[in-house]
Amino acid sequence: MDRLSNVLTAISHPTRRAIIEQLSHGPAGFLEIAKPFDTALNSVTKHLKLLERAGLIEKEKKGREVFISLRGEPLKEVAAWAHVYEHFWNDRLDEFAKNFQPKKTKEKKRK
Repeated sequence: MDRLSNVLTAISHPTRRAIIEQLSHGPAGFLEIAKPFDTALNSVTKHLKLLERAGLIEKEKKGREVFISLRGEPLKEVAAWAHVYEHFWNDRLDEFAKNFQPKKTKEKKRK
């Protein structure tokens, strides 16, 4: 898989998106990350591995603890990829919106 595919796969799951949201507020330890989820710790570990493989998180060991932090650069790649299609969708939405505008009626000239 290429890097963009890895990132898109990583952000496709709501739990991983929630982890990204949590880490956007700053680094956290594993248990702190796992706390909001009603799932096994092993499941959270798997989510973190997928995020790490995509380059979205990095781990730093400080003493006995490991802190996990967000790396936003891969998300910029996703944003750049999606931006390419922005003009396409804007044009399509503009065309779609025309269907809901009141139509002007031509008055018939009476003689």
